[in-house]
Amino acid sequence: MKRSLFALAALVASTGVSHAQSSVNLYGIVDAGFLYTNNSAGQKLYSTSAGNQQGDRWGLRGNEDLGGGLKALFVLENGFNVFTGRLNQGGDEFGRQAYVGLSSNNFGAVTLGRQYDSVVDFVGPLEAADQWATFYGAHPGDLDNLNNSNRTNNSIKYTSSNYGGIKFSGLYSLGGVAGSFNRNQIFSGGVGYTQGPLILGAAYFNVKNPNYSAFGNNASSSATSSNMGGSQVYSGFASAQAQQVFAAGGAYTLGAATVGGTYSNIQFKGLGQTAVMGQPTGAPKFGNAKLNNIEGNFKYQVTPALLLGIAYDYTKAYSLNNEKIHQGMIGADYFLSKRTDLYVTGLYQHASGNNSFGAPATAQLAGLSASSTSNQVAALLGIRHKF
Repeated sequence: MKRSLFALAALVASTGVSHAQSSVNLYGIVDAGFLYTNNSAGQKLYSTSAGNQQGDRWGLRGNEDLGGGLKALFVLENGFNVFTGRLNQGGDEFGRQAYVGLSSNNFGAVTLGRQYDSVVDFVGPLEAADQWATFYGAHPGDLDNLNNSNRTNNSIKYTSSNYGGIKFSGLYSLGGVAGSFNRNQIFSGGVGYTQGPLILGAAYFNVKNPNYSAFGNNASSSATSSNMGGSQVYSGFASAQAQQVFAAGGAYTLGAATVGGTYSNIQFKGLGQTAVMGQPTGAPKFGNAKLNNIEGNFKYQVTPALLLGIAYDYTKAYSLNNEKIHQGMIGADYFLSKRTDLYVTGLYQHASGNNSFGAPATAQLAGLSASSTSNQVAALLGIRHKF
C-alpha cells in the first residue's frame, strides 16, 4: 500500500513538472550579396559578401514560466559566414550571444554570459547601418561599437521592464585577472524612451585594456599583440589603458518619413599603459586620443514593401591627431515578404588629416581594406532571409 502511495505521489509530481509552461525556439538570418569596391589596397575589388544588413546567424531562445510572473530564460546565438560556412566572431561557437538568467514582469531581467552593451541596446538601432545601410555603412571602423562589433564576455546585466516607454539597463564584466581587479573589466549603462513616433536613447560604455577585453575577446584573439587592426582610425591606440564611449541619438517618424541622428564621443585613455607587441613606431606612446562622430539619417517608406534611405556621417579626431572623415550612404530595401528582402546600397568616404599612426589618412569603410587614396566607393546588392 505504501509503495502504491509513493508511486502515485511521484507520478503527480512529475506530471506537474511536465506541464510547466516552457518553450524553445530556433531562429536565424541568412544574408548574402555581391560587393564592388573601387579601391581596396590600391585595386578594384569584386567579391561576395555575407552578413551585410544583419550578420548570418542561427540561435536557440527559450524560457520557462516559474510562476508569479517569474521566468527563466536563455539565448545561444551562433554567427557564421554563409559563403564559407566558417564561424564568425573569431571562431567562437556562440560568438554573437550566450546567456542565461531570470526575468520578472514587474522588475526586469538579470542575465549572465556573453552579451550586448548598453550602447548597442539603446543607440545602435538609431544608426543607419543598423537599419538599411549595411555593416559597411557603420561609423568608421565601428569606432563607437554602435554596430555591435564587440560583445562583452563574463558579464552580468540588468535590463528593466518598460515603465511608460522608458527602459534602462546596466552591465558589468569581470576582468578575471588574478591580483588585478580592474584589469580588463567593462561596465556600461543606458536608457531609452519610446513614445508614439519619438525614440530617444543614450548610453555610456567604459572598457579597461580594450585591446584584450573588448577587441580581443574571442578564440582567435592574441594575448600579447594588437587585436585592433580593423581600422586605421583607432588601430594605433591598442596600448590604451581604457576606452570610453558616450553616445546618444533619436528618431522621429511623421507619416512615411523618419528622420534621425546619433552623436558619440570616443576616447582612448592612458596610451602606452597596456603592453602590446609589434605596434608600429608611429603609434603614440602616451596621452589620450579623442574622436567625435555625428550622423544624420533619413528614411522613407514609399510603399509597405519599399524603403528608401539616405545618411551622412562625420568623424573628427582631436587631441593627438586631426583626422577628418566624411561618409555618405544611400540605399533601398524591397520586401518580397515579411521574412525575405532584396537590398542595394551605395557608400562613399573621404578622409583627410593624419590617422592614429600619425600617417596621412586614407579612406576605409568599415569592414574593408583601406584605400590607397583619400577616397573609397563601395556598392552592394544582396538578399536577406529570416527564419
